[in-house]
Amino acid sequence: MIHRRSDATAGTRVLRIITRLNIGGPSIHAVTLSSALTPLGFETRLLHGRVGAGEGDMDYLLQLEHVESTFVPTLQRSIAPMADLRTLLALLRHMRRFRPHIVHTHMAKAGLLGRSAACLFNILHPRSRAIVIHTYHGHVLDGYFSRTMTAMFIGLERMLARVSDVLIAVSPRVRDELVQRHHIGSAAQFQVVPLGLDLDAYARIDEDDRRQARQALDLPPNVPVVTTVGRLTAIKQHSLFLDVAHRIAGVHPHAIFLIAGDGELRSDLEAQAERLGLSSRVRFLGWRRDLTTLYGATDVFLLTSRNEGTPVALIEAMAAGVAGVATDVGGVRDVLDDPDLVRPFGDAEGLAESVLRLLRDPERRAAAADSGRRASLARFHFRRLRDDIAALYRTLLE
Repeated sequence: MIHRRSDATAGTRVLRIITRLNIGGPSIHAVTLSSALTPLGFETRLLHGRVGAGEGDMDYLLQLEHVESTFVPTLQRSIAPMADLRTLLALLRHMRRFRPHIVHTHMAKAGLLGRSAACLFNILHPRSRAIVIHTYHGHVLDGYFSRTMTAMFIGLERMLARVSDVLIAVSPRVRDELVQRHHIGSAAQFQVVPLGLDLDAYARIDEDDRRQARQALDLPPNVPVVTTVGRLTAIKQHSLFLDVAHRIAGVHPHAIFLIAGDGELRSDLEAQAERLGLSSRVRFLGWRRDLTTLYGATDVFLLTSRNEGTPVALIEAMAAGVAGVATDVGGVRDVLDDPDLVRPFGDAEGLAESVLRLLRDPERRAAAADSGRRASLARFHFRRLRDDIAALYRTLLE
């Protein structure tokens, strides 16, 4: 039983811990949430670790959102026993100084070390017991590691669930995979709180913006443009994107394909594009902050991931009024529920057919873009996230 004062919000201290602020949905989620809860009386301190090589860094959001934060240099994604031990002790020291009412962790490594430190803190300081919450923005239990490593991580997650007061999943599918397939936590322990993003800039994109975006990217006005955004890593499967692009190019010889992002597979993907005869058609843009320009210039957004929690880039593209096509993985169907536009992972032919169907039929494409925009703005705006998390915190504090 957790006892708290009746004035549940005022002066409530939240220690939010995220593995790193690399480019992606969890970073945006954690920073935006930390900022948005401040006017509601929550005092948040955000701890974050080191971004890996080639990932892209979003720590600039901390200044934009005026978030109080601390960099923990030993906190990192990779397994490093000595660094992980130092991180555990550092997190425990932060908890002793800050005395949080709530410890809320994001991403796998922060969830492991942050919840372990919170468990130690609660044992050592039972009168200052912190509520422990972890958000699964997805998980690393499919497609990331070997079978042995995956089994070890599943065992760790099951143990950590026992010291967590609440587990949050960003979609029903992520929750069901964790509970039903991997037996992590219980259904009663989970809350589904969808991702929340600041989508206002994307919602404002109109036809004039689209014309200007094409000019800014030096794209002809009438050629089909198919875009994807994400880290150039195996889990995002840009190799499949290029296979689909090759099929589309056979029908639309003037189509252009934009890949925004960077990572360790860039040179391999550039070589694949050359082998497929797409070097002049595929543009590797690296990391971009001008995503309104990128989406504004796009006809169809194509997501080819092998695993996803909630696909941020797909949400953003849909909010920008772009029709989307995606692989049927993770939480994709919670974002894109048109069965004609979601295909099994690896089905390059089916993905190409879905894209081609949209390119052939401008009215169908416009209808998909309009319904996707309305759904994205209704489900995934950050104001809804702020209200959902504030209500959850208040319930737990009371």
